[in-house]
Formats: sequence, structure tokens, C-alpha cells
Amino acid sequence: MSDVLLKVENLKTHFFLDDGVVPAVDGVSFHLNRGETLAVVGESGSGKSITSLSIMRLIPNPPGRIVGGNIQFAGKNLLKLSEKEMREIRGNRISMIFQEPMTSLNPVYRVGDQISEALINHQGLKKKEAMEKAIEMLRLTGIPSPEKRAYDFPHQMSGGMRQRVMIAMALACRPELLIADEPTTALDVTIQAQILELMQELKEQLNTAIIMITHDLAVVAEMADRAVVMYCGKVVEEAPVEELFEKPLHPYTKGLLASIPRVEEEMEKLYQIEGTVPNLMHLPRGCAFAPRCPEAGSRCLGARPQLTPVSPTRKVSCWLVEGGVD
Repeated sequence: MSDVLLKVENLKTHFFLDDGVVPAVDGVSFHLNRGETLAVVGESGSGKSITSLSIMRLIPNPPGRIVGGNIQFAGKNLLKLSEKEMREIRGNRISMIFQEPMTSLNPVYRVGDQISEALINHQGLKKKEAMEKAIEMLRLTGIPSPEKRAYDFPHQMSGGMRQRVMIAMALACRPELLIADEPTTALDVTIQAQILELMQELKEQLNTAIIMITHDLAVVAEMADRAVVMYCGKVVEEAPVEELFEKPLHPYTKGLLASIPRVEEEMEKLYQIEGTVPNLMHLPRGCAFAPRCPEAGSRCLGARPQLTPVSPTRKVSCWLVEGGVD
């Protein structure tokens, strides 16, 4: 049996607005092995979250639509499945920790009931058993007095606690694939470490694969085996994490890594990538990063580079590694 659990090929998810078409995800390809952690990194607006929502088939339509590509999960093309078949996979075989817990939790149901629902629907547990399991999951995620908190409504909890409820809900059915969209954003450093450790334990115990969507490169260094760097809806670099940190190839990746503060170095001012992410409806003709790139040449402004293998484990989309920029 192949070790590849998920294979995304040339995925395109566009949003059809009154002003025009937004290619939020534009030809994204990557794979994920069983038991592996893949980090998807990039600035806000790079297409990270839309890629994950596309895998879950949760793109709001209208205005969004998956217009091309394939998403193979455990040998099945998720884009060919009916909504009923997808519901059997979501929350069971594939779970997602969403970025905004207050908008993801139902405000009129107690949090314990919301965790129990997936266990009742997917694992056939009785209501009492499901609630006991929900309380156990809340305890695992570091919520104090979980026996009481399970009967709270979302508005009675802090942002950090709601995030832990979301994590408990996602892990309850012991999924084969866990998609974590900025899972520790609302948490303090201590709880963040506990949550990352919990996810790591799940990965080791159950061979769960994880897609970690984050802009926190410290989390990438700690958690991930490989990383995919996205910019303007495209993958610009893919590499094992150690190689990526040791020798980034794409100027955008170099900029992201250079902007991390380092304890051993004294610096008056943190490095920042100049400029802003371009409007996806009006992308430049050549490389989308060229207007912000300190190494751009005439070739970068005229033609768009393709994601090209540069070693058995690395790919990059840049003219610098394809014969020069001029």
C-alpha cells in the first residue's frame, strides 16, 4: 500500500465576484504521506486557508468554486464524491481545526454536545459515552474542570478556551488527516506548547498525517517534516524543513526566514519584505513576487516561472534557479 495519503494535483479554486474573478488557489500541487506533518506557510492572502477548505470541500458557493484539479485521499478523488459521502469523511477521517473558533462553534449548543455529535454520528457511541469521551478530550487539551466546562456555551469561554474546544472536536474521532489552520493563534505560549505536543502524540500513536497552516516559522521548525511555501495562490517552494531553513532557494522564502528575530544576533530593526501582496485580480505579467523581489531581473517581469524539481526532495518556482533572471 502506498504511503501517500493525500495528493493534490493542479488545484484551482476561484471566486467569482462582481468586479472579476479571484484565482485564490491557482494550480497548487503537493502530496502528504501517512504520519507526516506538512507545513503550508505564507503571508495572509497567499491561499493557504482556501487550499485547506478546498480539501474539505467547504468552499462557499457562490461565490467560490473549485474549477480544476484533483484531490486524492486514500485512493478516492474527493472532488468526485457526493455531499453525503463527504459528510462521512469530514470530522471522521479528515478533521480540521478552524482559525476562528467563535464563528466555527454553534453559539446555542453546549460545547460538550458539539464534541459528542461527531462521536455519535461517526463512531456510533451512545449519548452518555460520547459525553464522557468529550470530557476526556477537553481534559487532554488542557481545559480546567472539564466536567463542568463541557456544559458551558461558547460565549462563556475565553478565546483560548474556545480554540481548545475546536482542537478537542477535531481530535475526537482520531482522524487519518488533521488540517490545522493556525491552531495556536489565540493561545498563550504554555498552552501552545501543550497543544503542539498533543498533536505530536496523536501523530505518533495513530500515524495521523497533519497539514499545519501557519505563518509562525518557529512552529514549522518544531512540528513539520516538509514545508510548502505559498504566494498569490501558488506554491513557490517545497522542501524538507531542515533544508528549507538551512538553504532557502526562493527569494520570498529567504525574506520570510530573514524576518525571524534571532536571540544570538543584535539587530536595530527586523528585516521586512518590501511592498504588499498584489491584488489577485490584477497580478503582474511575470512572477507575482517580482515587484517585491530584491533579486528580480527582466526575465522575472516578463514570464511566469513554473514549479520545477531541483533535487529529488525539492521544488522551486524561480528564474534564479532556472538559468538566471536576465
